[in-house]
Amino acid sequence: MFGFLNVYKPQGKTSHDVVAILRRVTKVKQIGHTGTLDPFAEGVLPICIGKATRLIEYLKDDKAYIGTVQLGKSTTTYDIEGEGVNVSDKKVTLDEIEQALSCFRGNIEQLPPIYSAIKVNGKKLYEYARKGEDVKIEPRKVNISELKILNYNEDNRQLELFISCSKGTYIRSIANDLGEKLGTYGHLIKLARVKAGNFVLANSVKLEDLETIEQVEKNLISPLEYLDYPKYELTDLEFEKVSHGMPIKNNKIGQEGVVILLRNQKLVGVGDKVNGIIKCSKVFI
Repeated sequence: MFGFLNVYKPQGKTSHDVVAILRRVTKVKQIGHTGTLDPFAEGVLPICIGKATRLIEYLKDDKAYIGTVQLGKSTTTYDIEGEGVNVSDKKVTLDEIEQALSCFRGNIEQLPPIYSAIKVNGKKLYEYARKGEDVKIEPRKVNISELKILNYNEDNRQLELFISCSKGTYIRSIANDLGEKLGTYGHLIKLARVKAGNFVLANSVKLEDLETIEQVEKNLISPLEYLDYPKYELTDLEFEKVSHGMPIKNNKIGQEGVVILLRNQKLVGVGDKVNGIIKCSKVFI
């Protein structure tokens, strides 16, 4: 079995839960996902099955989310699962929120939540947090390409946002930092990922529709659909060379960089073109 799945991860399941379920269904051990979603979150979870796991590095990694922020309270985890830390009765207007959001657009530096899986000195941050140990958290550079208000209920102080961002962006941190910027605190109470690279919510498949091997096979996506690189059909001689890991000369593809190698319109390898020479980095024969 070889290909991608666009799975809709439900609330209450971890990303690892989804992988474990699919391993039981397919009997395939080589299964991975391209981006962790917290248990309370839902939405698009790209899955790679079989040798398609070797293609993860070639997939687009931008993300898009719809998140709901509860203003007036901050938590230890920056989301609904944490313990309360600070509270405020202050109410803010839509104009004040829009003005504050301007600080979160474009290239920014973001501090990850202490309750996250990022490693510092070989330990995950949440391991330090659970033991009450101090650890220095370094800010990370992320890009927020789009950030807009979808809805704001001023009475209950709930704010719904659409966020399009780079890999590694913590929406929980945006909720917490926005609350601090507004002087009213905040935490994330709902999160749905609506896009991960080329995987979009409208085309996702629910877990309950992937309970048999036949259902999984029916929903498998050919990697060629989501690999946005130049594609090249190999000649007989070139195919023979690629099969043995040998480089090939090529002047038919103008640009240099990653090239998807095909044989009879089927994926056989991924190469890197430099100075007219394609060297294979992955072979699928």
